[in-house]
Amino acid sequence: MALNGTEVTSHGCDTVPKLFMKVSAERGDRIAMREKDFGIWQSYSWSDYREYALAIANGLLSLGLQRGDVISIQSEDCKEWLFADLGGLLAGGVVNGVYPTYQSRQVEHALTDSSCRFLFVEDEEQLDKFLEIEDRMPDVEKVFVFDWKGLRGFEHEKVAPVEDLYEAGRAYSKQHPDRVDRIVADSRPDDLAILIYTSGTTGMPKGSMISQRYIMFQINLTPDTIRQKEDDELLTYLPLCHVAERIFSAWAPLATGATINFAESPETVAQDLVELSPTYMFAVPRVLEKFYSKVTTAMSEATWIGRKTFELAMRVGMRRADALLAGESQTTVNKVMFQIADRVVFRNIKKLLGLDRVHGLVSGAAPISTALLKWYLAMGIPVDEAYGQTEAGVVTATRKGVFRLGTVGPAAAGVDIRISDAGEVLLRSQGNFSGYLNQPEKTAETLVDGWVRTGDVGELDEEGNLSITDRLKDIIITAGGKNITPSVMENELKFSLYISDAVIIGDKRKYLTCLIMIDQENVEHYAQTHAIPFTDYKSLCANKDIVALIDGEVARVNEEFSSVETVKKFRLIDVLLTAEDDELTPTMKLKRSFINEKYSNLIESMYGA
Repeated sequence: MALNGTEVTSHGCDTVPKLFMKVSAERGDRIAMREKDFGIWQSYSWSDYREYALAIANGLLSLGLQRGDVISIQSEDCKEWLFADLGGLLAGGVVNGVYPTYQSRQVEHALTDSSCRFLFVEDEEQLDKFLEIEDRMPDVEKVFVFDWKGLRGFEHEKVAPVEDLYEAGRAYSKQHPDRVDRIVADSRPDDLAILIYTSGTTGMPKGSMISQRYIMFQINLTPDTIRQKEDDELLTYLPLCHVAERIFSAWAPLATGATINFAESPETVAQDLVELSPTYMFAVPRVLEKFYSKVTTAMSEATWIGRKTFELAMRVGMRRADALLAGESQTTVNKVMFQIADRVVFRNIKKLLGLDRVHGLVSGAAPISTALLKWYLAMGIPVDEAYGQTEAGVVTATRKGVFRLGTVGPAAAGVDIRISDAGEVLLRSQGNFSGYLNQPEKTAETLVDGWVRTGDVGELDEEGNLSITDRLKDIIITAGGKNITPSVMENELKFSLYISDAVIIGDKRKYLTCLIMIDQENVEHYAQTHAIPFTDYKSLCANKDIVALIDGEVARVNEEFSSVETVKKFRLIDVLLTAEDDELTPTMKLKRSFINEKYSNLIESMYGA
């Protein structure tokens, strides 16, 4: 691999199409990916990957795809997602991933803004979203469906099963055997490769333009920064539309040859983990919080002996974690005690979670509680933190064996980090994005003199480790003039078993308040074990005993903060939110500005007389 001057290469290739053609030919029958079919894991080789991607590339060319034309993919993660992704790139197209949770109006924005010509959808459900807006989508020439079940007998001049495209591509390749090879050879690092629409915590999502150079830069981070290896087994379950999952599950394996395993569905991730026991995993904090809840709930239901054994093991683990965090050597006694704790307790917990083989567990895409990171470290599962954003990719990661909780590690090779006078983190590298599609003003605001303005507030320590304290626009200035970084307390609240998410309120107010989303599963379990009556989620949130439970959790977190930083009042959001709701982004982050607006009456009730 090389990263010198303007040259960014992997396996001697400077674009993704060149890299894919090279490594897929070399790896041949080695397994590239697995996917469940009727409950059984099926394997697909690099040759299969190459065959289907080429069939799609040739099929698109047979329909008149020109270099730079946009194809869009709206589907949950599956093998066809990557076939279409690589197929589009091999044909010289630009690939736009559309979140499967998007509703019709959001799909319309993504397809219209990108001038999409060809659309791939997963199934009937996703196709229906297009059909609702079809009259306003004249530029979309053809829609291909991955899973035709439920569409037998359906006829539409623009819609066809993806198998039809495979057949057209194979026929076209016989007539034009060198067409794709020529297009691939002509690909250049500065070519626009993909569009990634940001999650849209404020306003409609913006289309970030990602070049081949950006992707190759990310691939170069693989061996040193994110430490993915050739024999790694990955579980892919977060949306491939999101840049982090694309980096870890789509791009990095091109360089490493690691095997991708697609979760059967977002609902089966926990079971898929146990079946696979992956060796490498990228997770957003909410997933790691769920694991913690699962273990804690299981321990609460264990026998007295089981609970005491776990408590003793955690004491041993916490002593070890404290020593590691302090940079102290482990005594022989502590080493032996931890080995016993691991053999008797922690090993079984790791198997329960499907983390018994994992050597690389990476958290990113949102802040995470340091208390949660320490809990994992105590069990012998160190969690690496990676930091980045769509506009710059992954730019930092914690170093193996170096434990600095609260930091996201030093800059990756080739990345410059600067902190502005306002405390904003600025990034510069060959992995910077090329701007926002159709939005030159927004581009000029974000990309300044080669630096990406992240909108994050951060600090660099003497060793070059970056700490992210909050979003610049989320900093709260109270009526008394005190600057508050709400994410710190929000993360500590989310460490509670009973709190799924929290939004601190208080800008220009005399004190802090909070809107809280309870963890449905754990709070329902608490209600059942304590004979607390409820009929649905709304009644659960309204129950005085549940409100008292959350009040206790807020009081516990308040003890860790100064008086001016504590939450004086809170309210529970009594609607169970999902990624389909406007309040949440597709990566399950609460949209702070939307929450403030929608629940303004609830907020005002905490500041009334």
